[in-house]
Parts: sequence; C-alpha cells; structure tokens
Amino acid sequence: MLPPLAIVFYERIMPGSQLINRLQDLHYRVLTVYHAAELPETVQREMPLLLIADLQAKSGIAEAIKRIRQTPASSHVPVIAFAPDNSPQLLKAGQTAGASLTVGDAAITSHLAQLLDQALLVE
Repeated sequence: MLPPLAIVFYERIMPGSQLINRLQDLHYRVLTVYHAAELPETVQREMPLLLIADLQAKSGIAEAIKRIRQTPASSHVPVIAFAPDNSPQLLKAGQTAGASLTVGDAAITSHLAQLLDQALLVE
C-alpha cells in the first residue's frame, strides 16, 4: 500500500526539515515545494492528503492557499499553516486565506500527529 502524500512548503530550515522528518516517521510520503506560486498547480496535480505551509515565507503563501481553496479540484485538501509563535498576524492571515488549522512553530513539530488527526477529520 502506498503511504499517504503530504505536500510541504517552507523556506525556513527549522522547523521545515524537522517537519519533514516527523512526517516520514509517521509514514507519509513528502513532496517539498519551494515556490508558493507552484503550490496550487502542484496540489491539483498530485492530490495530496494534506498541505502544510510556512506562513512566514517571503513569497505569496496566503494567496496560494486562497487559490487552492477557491479551486473546486483542490478545495477539499486540508491545509495546516504554521508561523513563529510570536506572529499572531501571520496566523490570522493563514486563517483568512482558508487554512484548516493555523499553529505556531512549537506546536507543528511537537504535536504533529494530533494536528494531522484534527485536520483530516471528515466534516
């Protein structure tokens, strides 16, 4: 059986690399995307189980999340967005863009399994 796919977008080495290692420990295949503009098309093409995105990226990640949410072929993909713990404005921007969950850096690495369960709940 093929493990589920998670697409991860990040620019900061930490917590990005930690996140990839944790996902692999949880038996996910991981596809890393390095340019926010490529995310909507990549999500549509690869149809991952979920997307995890770093909101502190210098590129237009909020716009990419918004496009994913507005496209019928990808609107169902859960999005977990994370930002530094001291950046409530970035977390708010992620919520506004349509992220399923927004969390701080500490939570994304230490509580990843629980966040995945929460994001993947069928509504």
